[in-house]
Order: sequence, then structure tokens, then C-alpha cells
Amino acid sequence: MIGKLPVAPRALHPFDEVRLRRRATTFAGMEERPADIEDSEVRRALKAWRIDPVAWEYAPVGFGDYHWTATDTRQRRWFVTVADLADKSWYGDGPEAAFDGLRDAMDTAVALRGTEPDGLDFVVAPVPTAEGETVRALGAGHAVSVFPLVSGTPGHFGDTLTPHDRGLVLDLLARLHRTAPPASARVPPPDFATRPQLESALREMNRPWDGIGPYAEPARQLLTVHADALRGRLDEFDRRVRELRASDAPLVVTHGEPHPGNLLRAGERRLLFDWDTVGLAVPERDLWLVADGASGAEDASGADGADVLVRYEEATGRKPDPSALALYRLRWALNDVAEFLTWLRAPHGSTPDARQARDALTSTVESLAAEA
Repeated sequence: MIGKLPVAPRALHPFDEVRLRRRATTFAGMEERPADIEDSEVRRALKAWRIDPVAWEYAPVGFGDYHWTATDTRQRRWFVTVADLADKSWYGDGPEAAFDGLRDAMDTAVALRGTEPDGLDFVVAPVPTAEGETVRALGAGHAVSVFPLVSGTPGHFGDTLTPHDRGLVLDLLARLHRTAPPASARVPPPDFATRPQLESALREMNRPWDGIGPYAEPARQLLTVHADALRGRLDEFDRRVRELRASDAPLVVTHGEPHPGNLLRAGERRLLFDWDTVGLAVPERDLWLVADGASGAEDASGADGADVLVRYEEATGRKPDPSALALYRLRWALNDVAEFLTWLRAPHGSTPDARQARDALTSTVESLAAEA
């Protein structure tokens, strides 16, 4: 049961001390503590949840948000997340829009968890405050939410799902996609909000990016080598978006990022967390990650690639669209490039996070160019 721990849990999640990767190319962990947030501020915020921590530890995991683990006076353990609203651009411009979007996403997760008659028990949803809030503001640019620690074995983005796990994940997604959408669920467009940053970098790559940080100029040089390929992939993205909109495909509730790094194994149960990307979209927004994880590997029945989605089709009566799968795969990669360029074009030092961004940018750009 969410919120209750067995006597001897194998691991506590979300998240444990293992540094998880939220996206294909994001940093292994937020190793640097937030410069503008004091632990005492976060601890005070927990009063809204009536949590009085007796044990408290910073958890250097994830990307874009900051995390702590807490144990209260009743020996209940919690995972406390402070979101940097500046890193929630998909919700809209500015911290107010980001807060509203995050609140709607967390409200949606709570609603899905409590869906009648049985609820979606695989949804790791936040715990509301005594007043029913799923998110609370923390200063001008951050927001705090609280999750139960759940026993199980966490995954990592780079994991390859076994045929058994793929089947279980597809079953979860089929249940999710058949669920009536909560009123709080938004409709995220297929476009990626960070595109202006990518296009700006492509326009401004003809002059040196000196005086910013050690990895800015190497990032510029990388762009100059692969600029034509990236522009071609942007054109491909636009074409696929037009095809999707012309198809008028029905929308369903999607998680947005159901990769192995957001998956928790608890016996035969599989749980999904990190619901800040939940929204109404075509099923392929979720399914491409499952199909992509199977690409090139045969399962026990001899199926590979798109064949693994047959189980989903049988459960829902809906055949996944190959073009939409390709669209969301491409969207993910282009968004990652834009995010890393934004990071490296801002002042930075030779930190672990910055080095991770440099390496991730290089591998993603080279992969996009190779597939052009």
C-alpha cells in the first residue's frame, strides 16, 4: 500500500540513493544543492502536511528538481520534492504558469490514483496537505510536494525492459489510456516548448560563445558540424506534427515519460512515478518509449520492435501509428538538445552536472545527425 512500508523493504522509492536518470540524456543527479533554498525553509513547508521531520537528508537525484528524504515522529518516511519552476517551460511562460501547470499535473495524479471503483494502484501520487493541496509555493520560484516512500526496486532510463516487464508496462498503459480523464488533465501540444532556444542557438552559432563557461564553445562547434542535419530533423518534426493533427486521432490520458527510470518493481507489481508530464495526448506519446526499448532485441516469442505493441492493440483495440511513434521519439531528442544548449549557453563552471550536459548534448546531436 502506498505510504506504508513493509518491515524490511528492499529499497525505498521514489527515489533511493541510486542516482536515477529522468530522461534519455539528462544528468545522473542534481549533485549540487540548490543555492537559493535553505533546508530550514523546506522543513518549515512540511508543516502544511503535518510532518515534523526527525531525520532529514538531501538526495542528489533527478534533474530540474531537488529532493530530500524525511522521517517523521511516527517513523513514516517521505520523499520531498522542490520543483524549480524555471525548468517547467512546457507549462507556459513564467513561474505562475509553471506552478499552475504543476498543480494540475499533481491533482491529475491524485485523481487517477483514486479513480473509481478500484483506482489506478500503479500511480505513485503526491500526498495532499491537510487542506487538500498537492503542491505549495516555496518562495517566488519553487514549489514543494510530498510523496510516500514505496518499497521496491527502481529502474534506470538506460535499462532494457525484459519481455515480461514490457508486457506489464503495456498493461499499465492500456489501463491508463482507457481511464476517463480527470478535469485537471491538460492537453500538452506535440510541439516542444524549448524549440526557440534551439533555433536561437542555430542562428547564433557563427560567432564564438566565449566567456560563458568551459563547455559553451565546444557546444557551438558541435552545432556548426551538424547544423544542416538538425535543421532537417526540425523539418521532419514539423511534417510529422502536421500529419498527427490531420489524423484527428482521439486523445487519452498519458503519463508522458513511462521509461524504466520512472518505473518501480515491487514483486509482480509495476508502479509509475514522476507524473509532472501527465496530459491528454495520443497513446504514442507513451508507447514509443516501450517500443524503443525493445528495438533490436527479440523476446521469447520472437517478436521485436513494433511487434511488442501487439499486446497493447489487443488490450485496447487501437493500433499504434508508426508516424506518431517516430514523432514523439524525435520530439524527445530535440527537446533534450535544446535543454542542454540552454544550460551550456548560460554561465557555468566545470561541474559534474555541466560535464554531464556536455556529454549528453554530444551524444544526442550525433545520434540525430546519424539518423537524418
